[in-house]
Amino acid sequence: MSNWIINSSDRYFAPLVERMRQELLKFPVTQADETPTQVINDGRSPGSKSYMWVHRSCEFCKDRPVVIYEYQKGRDHGLPLAFYQDYKGVLVTDGLQQYHLVEKKLEGPVNANCWAHARRDYADAIKAADKSDPDAVRRSAAYQALSRISQIYKLEDALKDFSPEQRLQERQDNIGPLVDEYFAWVKKQLEEGAVPPKSKTAEGLRYSVNQEKYLRVFLSDGNVPIDNSASERAIRTFCIGKKNWMFHDSIRGAKASAVVYSLSETAKLNNLRPYHYFKYLLTELPNLCDERGKIEPAKLDELLPWSEALPDECRKPRR
Repeated sequence: MSNWIINSSDRYFAPLVERMRQELLKFPVTQADETPTQVINDGRSPGSKSYMWVHRSCEFCKDRPVVIYEYQKGRDHGLPLAFYQDYKGVLVTDGLQQYHLVEKKLEGPVNANCWAHARRDYADAIKAADKSDPDAVRRSAAYQALSRISQIYKLEDALKDFSPEQRLQERQDNIGPLVDEYFAWVKKQLEEGAVPPKSKTAEGLRYSVNQEKYLRVFLSDGNVPIDNSASERAIRTFCIGKKNWMFHDSIRGAKASAVVYSLSETAKLNNLRPYHYFKYLLTELPNLCDERGKIEPAKLDELLPWSEALPDECRKPRR
């Protein structure tokens, strides 16, 4: 069964996923994340880390959403550089330096960072705090930082159904001043030495200062989300799966897994029923192969997950 999946991925599904990747890079905003995975027979010593990268269309871009999974042996900066070398848009990520290098080394992409990551060290500090004195917790810098970020999120949450133009205007009018106040407060805390330098709170303060340029990008583009939660949701499906199957046996298997996840998760985002979609693909794709077993890319468009030519059987019933 594994060989069937690997061979089907190599022969039929991979060209379709490559066509999806081309469409993904046309979006004005994309999002990316990565998670460790294990491949047993990859020519390295046992326990070596591999990674499954995920690249997806922006959560605000509802038309033709795409999510692409990509297996790689590591996560050095050359990997996202290769994926986004022809990209002209905003890439939303966490604060990993490899993503910053995409902006620095390529002319097209702009990197934006995730505010959910900006609050994590503060949240960890609150979890570790002594809860016997609630007033002391509320007076802490970590609590104040979380409160300030929560105010930003509260205003942002109300803008989900706005147009990009309306969202941008509201952000500039109402959220921008809160962001300015937050960074001024963070820098003051660090200058005054208000928190222990090795504490989680201090780590959170330094993270915000170091990532300020990237955390502010969402204020200049209404299509850019405030955080990278959509990518984390996409990668979570893979993480849940690997808790059950635990590892890949081979590189071919890991690549096939990436291809199949790309199709199944993109199918879900486009309101398709994955089982029926795969069944249809396996019926139609062999008919598109030439005498060498190759598929002409132009013939794949009617099989893409958002194609109107897909049969009704592939679609979820409308409610």
